[in-house]
Amino acid sequence: MFEHANCKHKEFGILNDMIGIDEVGRGCWAGPLLIVAARQRSVLPGGLKDSKKLSKKQRETLILAIQSSCDLGEGWVEPAEIDELGLTKAMELGVARALEAVGAAVDEDIIMDGTINYCPQQFVKVQCIARADDTHSIVSAASIYAKVTRDARMVELAKTHPKYGFDAHVGYGTKAHSTALKQYGVCALHRMSYKPIQALL
Repeated sequence: MFEHANCKHKEFGILNDMIGIDEVGRGCWAGPLLIVAARQRSVLPGGLKDSKKLSKKQRETLILAIQSSCDLGEGWVEPAEIDELGLTKAMELGVARALEAVGAAVDEDIIMDGTINYCPQQFVKVQCIARADDTHSIVSAASIYAKVTRDARMVELAKTHPKYGFDAHVGYGTKAHSTALKQYGVCALHRMSYKPIQALL
């Protein structure tokens, strides 16, 4: 059960008793999906917006302030789980894991980026808002934390799979990634159910 809203303001200096949820890696060809649930516990830093609109340096500058001002729950879903469940169920699993990790109560207010509610049904105060990662500071915080955290994970995974350039494209379907796939084939980090990967099997 959820409703749509059109709130366009950010309240950086005000404590908002709600959880913001965003994801990173949904469209990647390789690597895990990460959903983050963030709950504000002190004043958020300024400059928060959609992580895609910030430079790597800006995101990494904000991450410590986000960690100190928010409770953060990570919901990781590995490639094999995505292949087994499909993307919709994988999103639901990641959201459930993130909410459990942050210790969410079923009656807490939750704002999720996007128009689809992936929260477990027991959470009854969910708003799904398009571009919430750019209009609601707590969702922006989740977005930035998710991006920085998943990118760091992909850099680490690149050390054990150095041929694919995961440290550069972090699993997205770039030209360099496509070239590496054609040269080396797939590895255990690839999502075998995705069409670009299936075409190489």
